[in-house]
Amino acid sequence: MLETALTELLGIAHPIVQGGMAWVATWELVVAVSEAGGLGILGAGNAPTDWVREQIEEIKRRTPKPYGVNVPLLSFHVDQVVALSIEERVPVLTTGAGNPTRYIGPLKEAGIIVIPVVASAALARRLERAGADAIIAEGQESGGHIGDVSTMTLIPRVVDAVDIPVVAAGGFGDGRGLVAALALGAAGIQMGTRFVCTEECAAHPRYKNAIVRASERSTMVTGLSLGHPVRCIRNPMVRDFAALEKEGISEEDLIEFGTGKLRTAAIEGDVIHGSVIAGQVCGLVHDIVPAGELIRRIMADAEALLAEMRSLVVA
Repeated sequence: MLETALTELLGIAHPIVQGGMAWVATWELVVAVSEAGGLGILGAGNAPTDWVREQIEEIKRRTPKPYGVNVPLLSFHVDQVVALSIEERVPVLTTGAGNPTRYIGPLKEAGIIVIPVVASAALARRLERAGADAIIAEGQESGGHIGDVSTMTLIPRVVDAVDIPVVAAGGFGDGRGLVAALALGAAGIQMGTRFVCTEECAAHPRYKNAIVRASERSTMVTGLSLGHPVRCIRNPMVRDFAALEKEGISEEDLIEFGTGKLRTAAIEGDVIHGSVIAGQVCGLVHDIVPAGELIRRIMADAEALLAEMRSLVVA
């Protein structure tokens, strides 16, 4: 068993955090991950608070294990979801796509562990001073909204910048990745794309299969002109979006074109006209398995690799 500052902080068995992916990280996946010893995270996305409340109640009914809620700060409902999380005494709240400083105080007062996602060492330092309990440092290899620094560079930079636990994200999907993250000084990993391809994930089968079929070169980034770059698997919709960006159409028209496209792919299964969000790690995803089996596999591989690496050290 691997015990790290992250497992101690969260009270979990394994240093594995499931990304809070909008639309697809529902209670079924959260419960499966938490029951298997990781930290399952509900993806609040831009969902209304009534839906988030129903999801939290399902999680509470089905597992006594720690879990979290993720809220993107771009959400129209961020204030309401934060208030709901405080009301429900959610154990952990993660944030993304922005600076959550103004929410940290009230969350901490309610006893909630706060773990923001960052893409720079500077923001990590600022959020540590604001009271964050840990940091998720996410490299540009990840799916969805990304920064501009690669994981291999970002993780040690953030680890050196703060004294709180760092979770490595962006490009992790197996035991080798977990060992690499630990070697860089992280206390665990967050996986999003890999957890999409689990049986409990609510994503449409065609969405999952698109990831399984993809290689490490199958993704592309759009949205740079909007200041919010997003990594997705290359398909006609993404190519059309990129072409419109090059033509210089208005920001409003671009946003209108892209609105709803994640749901189109992830829930409706239209992987041609929808946005198939995935990280470059999709090249390492070859099957769809139960979340518990995935976590057991990753931990067994990581522990075996660590034992093998110890044999390389000679006096």
